[in-house]
Amino acid sequence: MCGIAGIIDPNRRISPDDLTGLADSMDRSLEHRGPDGHDVWLDHDAGVALVHRRLAIVDLSPAGRQPMHSADGRFVISYNGEVYSHLEIRRELEAAGQGFGGHSDTEVILESVARYGITGTVRRLIGMFAIAIWDRRDRTLTLVRDRLGIKPVYWAKIDGVFMFASELKALREYRGWTPRIRPEAVASYMRHNYIPTPHTIYQGVHKLEPGTILTLPWNGEPSSEKFWNAREIAIDGIRNPLREDDTELTDRLESLLLDAVGKRMMADVPLGAFLSGGIDSSLVVALMKATNSGPVKTFSIGFEQREFNEAPYAAAIARHLGTEHTELMVSSSEALDVVPKLAEMFDEPFADSSQIPTYLVSAMTRKHVTVALSGDGGDELFAGYNRYQLTSNIWRKLTLLPGFMRKGAASGLASVGADQWDNIFAIVRRYRPTAQPGRSLHKLASLLEVDDSTQIYRQLVSHWDPAALMPGVSETVGVLQDDTIQHDFPNLLDRMQLLDLTTYLPDDILTKVDRTSMAVALEARVPLLDHRVVELAWRMPRSVKIRNGKTKWLLRQVLNRHVPAELVERPKMGFGVPLADWLRGPLRDWAENLLSEKRLGEAGLFDTALVRRYWEQHLSRKNNWAYLLWDVLMFEAWRERWG
Repeated sequence: MCGIAGIIDPNRRISPDDLTGLADSMDRSLEHRGPDGHDVWLDHDAGVALVHRRLAIVDLSPAGRQPMHSADGRFVISYNGEVYSHLEIRRELEAAGQGFGGHSDTEVILESVARYGITGTVRRLIGMFAIAIWDRRDRTLTLVRDRLGIKPVYWAKIDGVFMFASELKALREYRGWTPRIRPEAVASYMRHNYIPTPHTIYQGVHKLEPGTILTLPWNGEPSSEKFWNAREIAIDGIRNPLREDDTELTDRLESLLLDAVGKRMMADVPLGAFLSGGIDSSLVVALMKATNSGPVKTFSIGFEQREFNEAPYAAAIARHLGTEHTELMVSSSEALDVVPKLAEMFDEPFADSSQIPTYLVSAMTRKHVTVALSGDGGDELFAGYNRYQLTSNIWRKLTLLPGFMRKGAASGLASVGADQWDNIFAIVRRYRPTAQPGRSLHKLASLLEVDDSTQIYRQLVSHWDPAALMPGVSETVGVLQDDTIQHDFPNLLDRMQLLDLTTYLPDDILTKVDRTSMAVALEARVPLLDHRVVELAWRMPRSVKIRNGKTKWLLRQVLNRHVPAELVERPKMGFGVPLADWLRGPLRDWAENLLSEKRLGEAGLFDTALVRRYWEQHLSRKNNWAYLLWDVLMFEAWRERWG
């Protein structure tokens, strides 16, 4: 795991000395991603620089240093990630006569490219990777991002200068660029609490899409192609389902997961796993034990507030599996100490509040190991989110009502303001207790007006309505607005899973894990997102994903072979924090400063009166607007640091 960056300046806008200085400053900006070593490769004649920060995991010797040259001298690589299939590829290359100077996966990738080409190589790779390769002969740069988007790549072409990096902060080191906020990206962020790929917070800067190869001729324009397409994989899997009984499907999945987990235990440094006590992390740890005769180290955190504390569940799993378990009970003050670090960590706006506990567990884990396996991906692949069943239930009930009745009811509910509904319910609260009646009724009104089931899903995954918060600003357009999805995925569950796999997973979950783990130089590996597991999951019948109201049914069957069901059977908990209370208590002054009329007015992006009304209602406990306010707060904190 590492940090990468680079510059291609064919028109020599940057002097040789300045190119060296820029590469060095980009290198320093990524130090947290790779504290074990760093280097810069320069070709002043071509105006090219490649930067690498090293977190040494495999082949700790100097033979694993990057940027690295191929044996024939043609290719130079700067690469971030881990390829778990490198031993098989190495044997194949050795059989063809290729020699090696070390045992790193980087060298295998490089020599494979020299023999098989870029596309022929990346299709052989099992793992997570962001790869930059400079072809010295053809003067061509190639960028590659792994299939699921586990590792990040940002890129931009500014006045003829092409730059790329693992994080935006490295691009900001170029003094010839004046970053400008893109309002449309802010609108999308306010809806989703992240900025959807391929967009970024800045005009003219892009995220490389998962499963994509970008090619840049030395004095030409970038072009891209997919080497793995999640949508096509899903369509093919649905059209070619496995026709096996439950036992055979469980056997097949367990066998592949054992291989995926086993491959990710390859390391020349100490290794462990995050353990929350939920289905996914418990399964990963159980399979680690099954593939490893030695002890497995597990790590979890707990909170003082009982409703947010999963530590007892994790401890029970650890005892059953016999792991070397480390638990940290986090006080509110320790958690709050993370808040000022977030804007630096996430150098574009990001507001999934579970970023706080994810950072805390990463920081604690890094004190003991350098690599940690994580259970992310199980919800998207095996239908674990509550919203899947909720959306289906809502749509089924809505279709029982004629359209004119739904629209009439929606109009009536929306005609009364949310505040007025709250006042009405306050009168009869003793008879009809509810936390946020006005908001709930307005949400119901919006659902009554939808014309198709996908709109319900979009409503449920939305935070702010950008049209209300940012009048006159359009959102960025992507797969969530693609109406052809419904044609290709007529089944609602399939459609929701595909949308989550291509949006929420890479742009929220994997972004959160990458930034928080890399902030403390910890490598996080995600075996459930082995692309072979993803492809297998799409061939699984829907009946083994949700059965009798039980989500992730098939994953549970695999887990039950290793852990008693009673240890994991409980209502789903998110990795949450008591955000609402924090904003009314210890974070109140910090939030008040960021949400002041003066500050919001300076940004000139939001309806200040609307934000202030939500803040005042939250403080008075009239409504709980914690998560919507967190979106605004994380944007303003980011703007304070980077804007």
